[in-house]
Amino acid sequence: MAQLRLALAQTNPTVGALEGNADVVLRVAREAAEAGAHVVGFPEMGLTGYPVEDLALRRSFVDASRAMLIDVARRLDEDGLGDLLVVLGFLDGAPDALPVLGTPKGAPQNAAGLLHGGRLVARYAKHHLPNYGVFDEYRYFVPGTSLTVARVRGVDVAVAICEDIWQEGGPVAEAREAHAGLLLVINGSPYERNKDDARLDLVRRRAAGAGCALAYVNMVGGQDELVFDGDSVVVAADGEVLARAPQFEEHLLVVDLDLPVGRTTAADEDSDVAAPDRTATTIHRVVVSDQPLPAYEPVSADIAPRLDDEAEVYAALVTALRDYARKNGFVTAVLGLSGGIDSALTAVIACDALGAQNVHGVSMPSSYSSDHSRSDAHDLAERTGLVFTTVPIAPVVDAFLRSVELTGLSEENLQARVRGTTLMGLSNEHGHLVLATGNKSELAVGYSTIYGDSVGGFAPLKDVPKTMVWALSRWRNADAESRGETAPIPVASITKEPSAELLPGQLDTDSLPDYHLLDDILDDYVEMDRGSSELLASGFDPAVVEKILRLVDRAEYKRRQYPPGPKISLKAFGRDRRLPITNAWREPAPDDVAP
Repeated sequence: MAQLRLALAQTNPTVGALEGNADVVLRVAREAAEAGAHVVGFPEMGLTGYPVEDLALRRSFVDASRAMLIDVARRLDEDGLGDLLVVLGFLDGAPDALPVLGTPKGAPQNAAGLLHGGRLVARYAKHHLPNYGVFDEYRYFVPGTSLTVARVRGVDVAVAICEDIWQEGGPVAEAREAHAGLLLVINGSPYERNKDDARLDLVRRRAAGAGCALAYVNMVGGQDELVFDGDSVVVAADGEVLARAPQFEEHLLVVDLDLPVGRTTAADEDSDVAAPDRTATTIHRVVVSDQPLPAYEPVSADIAPRLDDEAEVYAALVTALRDYARKNGFVTAVLGLSGGIDSALTAVIACDALGAQNVHGVSMPSSYSSDHSRSDAHDLAERTGLVFTTVPIAPVVDAFLRSVELTGLSEENLQARVRGTTLMGLSNEHGHLVLATGNKSELAVGYSTIYGDSVGGFAPLKDVPKTMVWALSRWRNADAESRGETAPIPVASITKEPSAELLPGQLDTDSLPDYHLLDDILDDYVEMDRGSSELLASGFDPAVVEKILRLVDRAEYKRRQYPPGPKISLKAFGRDRRLPITNAWREPAPDDVAP
């Protein structure tokens, strides 16, 4: 057996910020070297950020990525870090490749570069390209066909990238055929609820399949509608967790491993092997350092505790908003404070993400706004310390109605649109990021006013059902109280009946079923893609099913114009769920469903 000290760099890159990401790599690589690491792994596309989407098709960006990788290798060596093996995700490609129908322009590849001694000593290209959910990698990349194995301190380290271990066979089986002592997997795996449990189960299975220890390093941070939770982990071949990083935090995880000495000699050349039921795959071997290290005292590795369900979701929302604002140059945010639960939770998330002094809450009462809504909004502002102002909208609404005659729903929606215009005006004047406060349940059934409460640059609750809004609010208050702090959300905002307050005495339940029932139906229809017959078979009331499905189907055009917001569920509106706006298909009515 041979000892190897491994570092996993759970970093937060910004898409396109090559120089800034490179600086992070150099800084964290130095930290790894100072911790005595022999190998440090960075996330998938850690140099370019991830996902790069159509940037992968630009020759200029591919060239810049390749050049920056070589420059990083040089700078590492100049900084005295040349003995450290750095495994770094980057965008590779062959920009001069002849165009081939069905192949992305320039044959780009999602690749890992192995840097040592000032050089790129080897590379590996991702084999399995996901093309489901939020992923479109067949659009962007050409798959790799070889396995890279580096001999480091006498240990053979195989490299794979993210989806390569989510599929059976492939690099995992090839790592076993290559007798690797460690499989290092670099990842850009987006967060969704309970995915940390699924990942750990997967990593344990793949370690057993590869017959060796497996190290899984994942990025952290927000990128548009995706949020990455880190949760890097190292497991032994038998599935024992040896080290695990915290969730939603940048972190350098360092662990000492006792691994088998490589079976081949330094003189061995590349070879072709065939895993069971697969064609031959080239195994590319490179020797970084052939001799095992003298015995040394291992360090104690961290195994960070897991967050509970509400804490995990809340951390995802805060991380997503913080990075969306920071990476797009916003310092401050503005939102409407109605006194209701959605705006209250959004405001608290914003305060945690940006600092209360950078959050501007605006109460915009109309002639229908209740006294308790105004007082609840003011109470929340005092509890959190955000910047609070009041802009009555009744005079503006009245002036508009004197010029344009509107009645009924049109008049109701005018109030929301005046509020949206007010927030956008403040955004233009002061440079605030406008936060939309709608939740997934409302967005699903179209209960948002287009160009009204749907305006904004980011929507933190876009993928959060109404019932979870309440759960997160109660959790956030309890969490504050457990630390001896003031609960940030007024109890009245949590307990009162939801209402848009666009008419006297109006309640959401006037036109919608109870939110627990609504969210149950929406979970089946939106996330699980179950049709009307399956919903009826589950025992839902036929009239309710027909109404809710009709509302969901008719609201697609509204959802398409809603701001981006963080994905936390199996299927979020946007990248996950893509339905045509012009769409005449409707689920069969209950009377048409066969018994």
